[in-house]
Amino acid sequence: MRSAAWHALLPSLVPAKPGIFFLRSRPGRFLSHAHGLRPCGAASSLPPGEYLPPLFSVAPMMDWTDNHYRTLARLISRHAWLYTEMLVAETIVHQKDKLDRFLAFPAEQHPIVLQIGGSNLDNLAKATELASGYAYDEINLNCGCPSGKVAGHGCFGARLMYDPEFVGDAMSAIAANCDVPVSVKCRIGVDDRDSYEELCTFVDKVVSKSPTRHFIIHARKALLSGLSPAENRKVPPLKYEYYYALLRDFPEVHFTLNGGLMTIEQVSASIRQGAHQVMVGRAAYNNPWNMLGHVDSEIYGMPTPCSSRRQILESYQVYGDSIIGQYGISRPNVRQLVKMITWSSGIEGAILCIVFCTLLKFS
Repeated sequence: MRSAAWHALLPSLVPAKPGIFFLRSRPGRFLSHAHGLRPCGAASSLPPGEYLPPLFSVAPMMDWTDNHYRTLARLISRHAWLYTEMLVAETIVHQKDKLDRFLAFPAEQHPIVLQIGGSNLDNLAKATELASGYAYDEINLNCGCPSGKVAGHGCFGARLMYDPEFVGDAMSAIAANCDVPVSVKCRIGVDDRDSYEELCTFVDKVVSKSPTRHFIIHARKALLSGLSPAENRKVPPLKYEYYYALLRDFPEVHFTLNGGLMTIEQVSASIRQGAHQVMVGRAAYNNPWNMLGHVDSEIYGMPTPCSSRRQILESYQVYGDSIIGQYGISRPNVRQLVKMITWSSGIEGAILCIVFCTLLKFS
């Protein structure tokens, strides 16, 4: 088995200063335009290919955490860990002649985690093997998405929490086909299977059957009928006590806290309360400037890569010029490149979008 469990990474970590370690990366395949990205000033004080641990990460979000968003996010924060959108294993397997379109990314996006979804062991194994050539820093299995297409018709996502035996087998298959850590993103429960004891059974089974030693815990249960995905992010109550109990009961496992965290102050408070790591979703997308802009300094104690939003937009313009129309006349197009900017609140977002469109050189 070529994969390493999270705790098995420790021998390959390079001590930096007491309590802080850097993770070494490996060479891989990246988008051809990666060298054209102009970082803001001194983007990192770390040696090339070395990263700080995932104290803060941006959640995988379908239709949102694409290459464009991740490029902008990396310009704002050098040290936040980024996740891809969920890629269905069958998509990777059946599109193997077009893998770069789905899996390639600029080298500057490290550290980055690939999230995959699926319920077929063979396809999960094949997809992981195909993705391993792209040098992702971790492979994550989606066991938390409650959407009808995924957990309903697709029979994966949050529905996998009904079958911890299968998840354990799936994680073992994924781990056997990559040489990086593997992890699971899940809810605290699903439908009426939402007791803390059932959550412990899920974690214990996956840990016992695979080298998985990292779980991202969305501290809400998922309701697979009667609620939309958006409602599933708000209606089921948050139970942070489940998360902190897991820290106590599984000391050999790393847990990332996800769900309901909207400000950098809440992130810092969670870490002070003992959270191993924290993941933020919509707040990091809807207002990247106020969330990601403080991660490097407040969470990691490191300098921020850019001093102004204009610097960030000018650097992002270089990326925009290099990628626009790469896969056809309108793939990607300007709207896809700027949608995460327009999500910024009110008039501020509109002004930023106008500035960027002015900077972007159309060819």
